[in-house]
Amino acid sequence: MTQTRSIIRGVGGYLPANCVTNDQLAQRVETSDEWIQQRTGIKQRYLAADGEYTSDLALAAAQQALERAGLTPADIDLIIVATTTPDYTFPSTATIVQRKLGMHHGAAFDLQAVCSGFVFAVATADSYLKNGLAKRALVIGAETFSRLLDWNDRTTCVLFGDGAGAVVMEVEHVGDDAPERGVLASSLRSDGHYWDKLYTQGGPSTTLGMGFVHMEGKEVFRHAVGMITDVVNSVFETTGYGVEDLDWFIPHQANKRIIDGAGHKLHIPPEKVVVTVDRHANTSAASVPLALNEAFTDGRIKPGDLVMLEAMGGGFTWAASLIRW
Repeated sequence: MTQTRSIIRGVGGYLPANCVTNDQLAQRVETSDEWIQQRTGIKQRYLAADGEYTSDLALAAAQQALERAGLTPADIDLIIVATTTPDYTFPSTATIVQRKLGMHHGAAFDLQAVCSGFVFAVATADSYLKNGLAKRALVIGAETFSRLLDWNDRTTCVLFGDGAGAVVMEVEHVGDDAPERGVLASSLRSDGHYWDKLYTQGGPSTTLGMGFVHMEGKEVFRHAVGMITDVVNSVFETTGYGVEDLDWFIPHQANKRIIDGAGHKLHIPPEKVVVTVDRHANTSAASVPLALNEAFTDGRIKPGDLVMLEAMGGGFTWAASLIRW
């Protein structure tokens, strides 16, 4: 007997060159480094340059993931880009990345679940691979979220940044006695009744424009920890694992207080939690793969480790995925 599983072959990430500190933001809007750090844990963020698009960030992260996997674009037959900030309303940013990679084959599409997008995309690629619809997938979370911000609104403009992260996922057919590896289980949720707690005040169908981010921060915070706990425990229930088995918890990097609150409620030791929000801010769909890339690059994540990805975003959407490295 054999089993089919989807494994991570390569990881990549990209941050724009322009690093903006809290003190620099304080010259632009009424705020301070102390105020931002106390409420969010954020010290700085990276902003895309003029003429630098979401597809450019996604391409750089994808190329690094491919190089680390020892693969070329010719080896990929599926591209999924999780993004809230596509280059265009259409075509999808994934097809633009496909073109920039020089590919004429395979399928490419975007996935929109805001900050949960990358975890949704991992689960989607896992399903495609295990069901024979693809052999190797590039899964990318990429955002130029700074372009959705009202830079006069200090409650939102200090929270977000730009960046991209990517993984190469590959189908593998092995015997039942092979060591456990790859995506073990995912849990995806949404509830559109909370749409007006975190949204953009516009869109092609409503205002014929883009709109800026609007967020009811206290409401988002109030729901976040419970929703995170919900999907993480759901994945544990499916797999039979528990918190004590985890090597690394990689949450969405929105707010240090939310990360700490979820870790405390789940009884995850702080030393097992990967935190990048202080340096990256909230990069929406890019935050989880960027944190994953950092933990992989610096050697924290090792073969055999059990890694939990988790995210929560506008919609509301929330999701978790458990991976054996």
